[in-house]
Parts: sequence; C-alpha cells; structure tokens
Amino acid sequence: MNTGETQTAPPAPVCRAADGAMSIRKAGKIYDPEGVHVEALKDCSLEIGAGEFVAIVGPSGCGKSTLLNTIAGFDGLTSGEILLDGEPLATPEKDPSPGPDRVVVFQHGALFPWKTVLENVTYGPVVQGVMSEEEANKRAQEMLSRVGLNDIETSYPGQLSSGMQRRVEIIRALINNPKVLLLDEPFRAMDTVTKSASHQYLLELYDATGKTIFFITHDLEEAIFLADKVLVMTTRPGFIKKTLQVNLPRPRQYSMLASEEFLSLKAQLVEAVHEEAVKAFEAGEREMA
Repeated sequence: MNTGETQTAPPAPVCRAADGAMSIRKAGKIYDPEGVHVEALKDCSLEIGAGEFVAIVGPSGCGKSTLLNTIAGFDGLTSGEILLDGEPLATPEKDPSPGPDRVVVFQHGALFPWKTVLENVTYGPVVQGVMSEEEANKRAQEMLSRVGLNDIETSYPGQLSSGMQRRVEIIRALINNPKVLLLDEPFRAMDTVTKSASHQYLLELYDATGKTIFFITHDLEEAIFLADKVLVMTTRPGFIKKTLQVNLPRPRQYSMLASEEFLSLKAQLVEAVHEEAVKAFEAGEREMA
C-alpha cells in the first residue's frame, strides 16, 4: 500500500574490518586439458589477511592474471580451492561466479565513454539498489574529492588523462564496498610522474578504507612501495616461489625508495624474479625449437 511516504533505498552494506581474508590452497589450472594441455597454475598456495595489500610479480605468462581471474570469478580451477572469509570462492566443482565482493580494475580501463565521471562512479550502487541516486552522488563526490577529482564530475572519460581515468575507476570500484579490490597492472602504461601521483592516491584510499588489495605488476619498485608483502611467482606452471615481507611504515613516502631497507628488499626481489625470467626465456626457446 502506498502511504505517501518517500521510499528510499537501504544503506550500502558496510564490510567488517575482518572481511576480505583469502586462502588459496594448492590451486591448479589447466587450459584445454584434452588438447594442448597448458598448465598455468600448479599447487599455488598463499594466505592473504583481511585488509592486507599484496603485490604479485613474476615473468610474463607465469599465471598472475590466471590467479586474479579465478579470484574475480571469471575463470574456474582444475584443482585446489580459493576461500574468501572461509567460504568457497573457487573449486573444481564450482562454476566461475563474479560478485560485488570482488571488483577488478584493469590496465586498459572499462569506463562507460557515454557517461560522465559522476554517472560512471554512481552507476553500480544505484543499479544494485544499495544506494539512492542522491546518496550515491554524495558519496561519489566525497571520494572523488579525496583523490583530487572534485572538479571533473561532468567530464567524460575521453576528456581525462590516463591517470585521472584510473583514479575514477578505482573510486568506481570502491564505492561498491567490495571485500577485495583486484588491480591488474593499472598503472603500467603511465609516465613516471603520473604513476607516482597515482601511487599516492591509491595509498591514500587504501589507508582510508583498509580494503584487501591484490595487485599485479611487473614494476618491482612499485610492488615494494605499495604492498605489505610481495609474492614472486615461478615461471609456468605458476606457484609462489618467495614471499617478501615489506615492513616499511605507513603512510609511505617516496623518500623511502632511497632507504637501506628498500634497496635491500629490491635486491632480493630482482634476484628472485630474474631467476624465473631466465627459466621462462629458456622454456620459450625450447618451445620454438
């Protein structure tokens, strides 16, 4: 019955501080098992705490994106399992299933070119019915202002620089209040100055929201500067070869890149990744022979 009262959407659910813990246990993925039989992942295991910032590095083709796609629900597993807050996210018996608790930001972006920045950011929560348009607009404006984008709400993606577009995409992901933010080399094509600014904005959002972040990159300095720990994957089939704990204090400052601790971490990472890159090159040479 219509009582004449204005109906408002329920408030957006708020993730508890304990949300976002992932357990990846002996994950395996084989593409085309009856044909070319490409083993992308094998016995890949790692633990990610709720609210932890984890960076994944390794040679091209080592399975980084395969692992991200299984977490996102775009792809399934051949063996093993992935749990999110103790609940099965991916198993061989479970069909791939994306969900609002995991949001991905890709390198090449996926903003709607026909919508303004504000319309892009508010689209998700309004369509899902978790916020009214007024609530979504207010929240979007607050978040855009936090990353220096309060004056571009009516602009379209094509009018923005690549750095601005990535910031908008990250805000669009976070406004949906996911448990896990998945970032697949979002800053790869940027120049040094733009990348540095993007790092600072991402860290500010991370410090403010405490979301679990799973970040893929080829940039070793970027991985150390941003993450709580850096995981090195082996060449295909991929599994975790080395875990590098990053104990640099937060908030992070670029002066840390010249510190003894940072340079020591970088040296360890370069050695571990180089070994796998050589193996990947040699494997490629054998495949071509």
